[in-house]
Amino acid sequence: MLFICYSRCTTCKKAQAWLDEQGIAYTRREIKDQPPTEAELRAWVKESGLPLKRFWNTSGIPYRELGMKDRLPTMSEDEQFKLLASDPMLVKRPLLIGDDFALPGFKLPEWEEKAL
Repeated sequence: MLFICYSRCTTCKKAQAWLDEQGIAYTRREIKDQPPTEAELRAWVKESGLPLKRFWNTSGIPYRELGMKDRLPTMSEDEQFKLLASDPMLVKRPLLIGDDFALPGFKLPEWEEKAL
């Protein structure tokens, strides 16, 4: 599994601790050092079956500074993917990517269902 996180994020720290406690093997990838590409984001959204909106970090400073709450409804998916790929701090984290799933954010029931 691929675990994409931001080292200063407390939710990412909790998620990583949970993975470690469960003995789940993963590769850790720092989102600021290796941001997701547009192609990766497209594949993960498709794999997840979730709406693209779930992949936005709505509580982050860049999201607020860019006024994304008001802009998102009028943006095309192509525009959204390009913007997400341009700034890793706009991407919801942590991300847990498996062979047949992609999970944005740390929602324990979802992680238990897919990762265990």
